[in-house]
Amino acid sequence: MGRLTSKVALITGGGSGLGKAIAQRLRADGANVVITDVRRECGRETAAECGFIFIEQDVCDEALWPTVLRQAEERCGALHILVNNAGVLGPPEAINPEQTQLSDWKKIFAVNVEGVFLGCRAAFPFMRRAGGGSIINMSSIAGLLATPYATAYGASKAAVRQLTKSIAQYCAQEKLNIRCNSVHPGNVRTPMWDEQYAEGAARSRGISLEEFIAEAQGRIPMGDFTLPSDIAAIVSFLASDEARHITGAKLIVDGGIVNCDTYRMLTQKTATVRSISVGDSGRI
Repeated sequence: MGRLTSKVALITGGGSGLGKAIAQRLRADGANVVITDVRRECGRETAAECGFIFIEQDVCDEALWPTVLRQAEERCGALHILVNNAGVLGPPEAINPEQTQLSDWKKIFAVNVEGVFLGCRAAFPFMRRAGGGSIINMSSIAGLLATPYATAYGASKAAVRQLTKSIAQYCAQEKLNIRCNSVHPGNVRTPMWDEQYAEGAARSRGISLEEFIAEAQGRIPMGDFTLPSDIAAIVSFLASDEARHITGAKLIVDGGIVNCDTYRMLTQKTATVRSISVGDSGRI
C-alpha cells in the first residue's frame, strides 16, 4: 500500500478486463490513474465507478498520442507510469497461417504492436519532464510459445517483447531514467478471452466451450487460470521504485505453462538423442 503515492499512471484499454484490474490496483497503491479506451461509454462508466480520469483514445492514431499524454499531464501532473495494455485477439477467422487474411494481420499488428510503439515513443518527453518513469508493455506467453491457431496474435506479442528490450536498452544507454519491461500473462479469464478466443477456438475444433475451457485449465501446471489481480500485482511492482533496477525484463505470470512447455521440449529432445545413440552404437 502506498508504493505509488504521488505518481501518475496512464493505462490504455483501461475500460474493462485486465486494463481495469491494473488501473484499480495502481489506484489502490496510491497512483493518480488515467485510463484510455476506444470505447467511450465503457471508459466513462469505469472511470465514474472507480474514480479514474478517462480520455477517449484509439492507440493506433499517431497524432492523438501527444494530445492524450498532454491532457493527462495537465489534469494530474507529470507522467511517471505508462501501461500499454490495449490489445486485440482479432476475429475468430484469423487463426492458422493458411486462413489468416492479410487485412486481419494488419489490424492486429496496428493495435498490438504499432499502438505500443507509439505509446512508448510519445511518453519519452513527458517522462523526461517527470525525471524518469516506468513503461510496462503487456505481451503474452503467446509471444514466447508457438501459436499455430493464433498466428497473428502470437507474432504481434513476440514483437512487443523485442520492442520492449530495444526501448529498455536505449533508455539505459541514453541515461533517461526510464525503465521498460514486458509482462506475459497466461490464460486469464476475461470477457475478451472467452468471447474472442475460447469460443472461436472451440468451434474450430468442434467441441463445446465448456470442454475447451476445461482442457485449457488442465494444461496449467498450477491447476487454475491466472487472475487479473495476479497480473495487476506484477504491474504495480514494476511501476514502483522497488523495481528501480529492473529493465528489459520479461515477467511471466502463467501458472507454469511456459516452464512446462520448455521442460517437455527438452525431455523430448533428450529422449530422441538417447534413441539415436542406441540405434547407432548398438549399446547404451
